[in-house]
Amino acid sequence: MSVQQERRRRRHIQARNFFIASVAKRKGSVCLQLANSEGGKIMGYSGLNLPEDIWSHIHSLMPLRDAARAACVSRAFRSSWRYHPNLIFRIETPGLNFIKKVDCILKNHSGIGIKSLRFESGIFYNASTSYYLDSWLQIAVTPSIEELTLGILSYNTNYFDSKYDDEYNFPCSLLSDGRGSSMRHLYLSRCSFHPTINLELRNLTRLHLAFVHITGNELGCVLSNSYALERLELNYCYGIICVKIPCLLQRLSHLEVFECRMLQVIENSAPNLGSFHFGINHVQLLLGESLQMKSLSMCYPGTVYYARAELPSNVPNLETLTIGSPHEMIDTPILPSKFLHLKCLTISLVGMVTFSPAYDYFSLVSFLDASPSLETFFLDVSQERTGHVSIFGDSLQLRQMPEHHRHGNLQSVKITGFCSAKSLIELTCYILDNTTSLKCLTLDTTHGVSSCSTGEHKKCFPIGKMLTEANRAVLAIETFIERKVPSTVKLAVTKPCSRCHVKS
Repeated sequence: MSVQQERRRRRHIQARNFFIASVAKRKGSVCLQLANSEGGKIMGYSGLNLPEDIWSHIHSLMPLRDAARAACVSRAFRSSWRYHPNLIFRIETPGLNFIKKVDCILKNHSGIGIKSLRFESGIFYNASTSYYLDSWLQIAVTPSIEELTLGILSYNTNYFDSKYDDEYNFPCSLLSDGRGSSMRHLYLSRCSFHPTINLELRNLTRLHLAFVHITGNELGCVLSNSYALERLELNYCYGIICVKIPCLLQRLSHLEVFECRMLQVIENSAPNLGSFHFGINHVQLLLGESLQMKSLSMCYPGTVYYARAELPSNVPNLETLTIGSPHEMIDTPILPSKFLHLKCLTISLVGMVTFSPAYDYFSLVSFLDASPSLETFFLDVSQERTGHVSIFGDSLQLRQMPEHHRHGNLQSVKITGFCSAKSLIELTCYILDNTTSLKCLTLDTTHGVSSCSTGEHKKCFPIGKMLTEANRAVLAIETFIERKVPSTVKLAVTKPCSRCHVKS
């Protein structure tokens, strides 16, 4: 086929798709008129005389609600409604009535070839609904299904506990013998998933398990044949002790693991993993040769120290690093290792656990000096502080680094929860003194709370006991920071609102 013929073919396909979409839009509006007509007396449609398979395809492009309403008012539309491949259910009022409606719809779609089945707000599960769930999945999971979203809601189970006393056991056999061969997205929540054989999920690109009872070996059964997998997300899966990512997952680019409390080891052999987000404490990370990893997000106590000490050698090509630590007791070490390609750094020292008053914010200079390509630095230190050394208690001498490292790429710095802590003032002064490329410095003393100045709220969110420290922070900025800001740098200071935040 010549280039000109290929262009003609593409133009023909685009024109056909545009025609079908426009007809679907027209028919959708007519369907709504029929549904709203007085008494529902109009039972026919005198529009375009198209073959039934074209009408069926048009119905498949319509929103599910419109297609269903059209089927209710016209026998001509009823048969084509059965071919709608994408079924999305949202539970408004749980109960037997909802179950009967879903059961009727799915039975009418039996043998048609459902492409997408999504229960977006979950299914309330008990012993009586187990039969229906098995029946619905038997109808929906065929070689043509591409997406399955199934969330289970139970009146009895505490999903923040590692015990699974009352749960739905997903029938894994449905995904064998080629029935899951077209599956691209599988999302399971609050159920048991115990595959004992290798499942045929060769086209699966995204797997998301949340509050799912599954072991590491069972997860391996799923991954062993998921050659096309691109995203793997595991949240609150308490039965997993070890996650092993095999090297055969050549396309895996994103891995997310949060709050899998029994997890001890994450071992990655996937060569092209580019983004890794996890939040688990005391887990051994075996990242292998993570040369392709560009984005990493970590959240657990002590992660700031770990990131500075271990990551430059383990993931040398990082461009985006996000660190969250609810409890940091050890200052960041000064080390010779570098983040040569890091462009965006976010450090969040926020959590329910109170920080050590002795924590030295100035030690974060270690990250800045190790990142010669850094362009953006976000620091969030929002918390109630007691006992930190205030600049007003010890302002005689501000520390400086013995060797000045000039930063020629850092352009934007934002510190949320800015306070009068001496070490934080020293960090800010260091940035101003040693950054030649800085364009914007934002210091937020209100801990990032909602403000009436945006126009979205009539009143600022109260900051309570933190108001006194916020006012001290403003004074510290005026006394020690403003005089150091060059004319080329825009200084933006978020202060307590004089109208909403009244001193007590």
